[in-house]
Amino acid sequence: MGMVGGGPGAFIGPVHRIAAELDGHIALVAGAFSSSAERSRAAGAHYRIDPARAYPDLGTMLADEAARDDGIDFLSIATPNHLHLPAAIAALNAGLPVMSDKPATATLDEALELRRVVRTSGTPYALTYTYSGYPLVREARARIVTGEIGKVRKVVVEYPQGWLAGEASGKQAEWRVDPARSGLGGCIGDIGVHAFHLAEFVTGLTVTELLADLAAVVPGRALDDDCAVLLRFDTGARGVLMASQISVGERNGLRIRVYGEHGGIDWRQESPNALTLHHGDGRTEIIQAGDAALGPDARAATRTPGGHPEGYLEAFANLYSDFARMLRGEAAPLLAGIDDGVRSMAFIATAVDASARRAGWTPLIIPGD
Repeated sequence: MGMVGGGPGAFIGPVHRIAAELDGHIALVAGAFSSSAERSRAAGAHYRIDPARAYPDLGTMLADEAARDDGIDFLSIATPNHLHLPAAIAALNAGLPVMSDKPATATLDEALELRRVVRTSGTPYALTYTYSGYPLVREARARIVTGEIGKVRKVVVEYPQGWLAGEASGKQAEWRVDPARSGLGGCIGDIGVHAFHLAEFVTGLTVTELLADLAAVVPGRALDDDCAVLLRFDTGARGVLMASQISVGERNGLRIRVYGEHGGIDWRQESPNALTLHHGDGRTEIIQAGDAALGPDARAATRTPGGHPEGYLEAFANLYSDFARMLRGEAAPLLAGIDDGVRSMAFIATAVDASARRAGWTPLIIPGD
């Protein structure tokens, strides 16, 4: 693996590295970790790679690695959103598969351009929608898709955080509230898109319409930091999506509840090793990570026996293990790809525009579908 981004002070770069290497399929061997050559070298030393393979920029890395017999096999993108498109296109044009942090790009037009390049090149491309890697999220999906709770009627997905309730100070906060680096969405593009993807992933349904109310609550902020979106799905099911980064006291409160004709499912990211299943006869069942009765998707994503908690890094690692299998020519049907990326960017663009116009119910249209 080669990485772009993830330099000193980054959060997600080290996460990508740990996740990629956890199962022994992948090793980080090169990177253009910062726009500063000095900081890129410092990151290379931190990651303990060959100093000659800590490059000053992505173009140099791609050229030099292509000339090596042991050059990189794929590129991991761990930059702010505005750099996703150029990095992905450069790698794909060089014949390298891409594993990108979400969202796919900064704008919908960019996502459509990237989709064209991915389809033309035929080169693997995937996105790290982290929460789809949790074993019990995959178990929830399997149970819903096979009809265990009956036809889905209601989906409630929420993602409250509080870390941007005040001044956005520090590297991680500053780029997220900057339209030039984050793109057209703030909270909706940072964590709301996770909630959107999770709702579709777990239910197997697709959103067809939405009603959005987005706000920049903190004075002077250019991008939204608080979001409420009503959803309608292709089967007629209704949904509610809430995402907020100004909810004081909240940490990373992603939660999804799905209610069907004769059952319901509840999963929380901050307690990821338990899945609550409500039965229509009034019984409530707690399904634990590592349970013998888990289905094949959840078992394949579990490394330790029950009672040994697995969390965020392991879920992230499941995505990289899926990607490694894809590169070996095996199927990885649960891994998000470019079509998921375009859907997510269309959700962001539609929600931002519909909220600004107070447009009410608005179709979620995916260009080119």
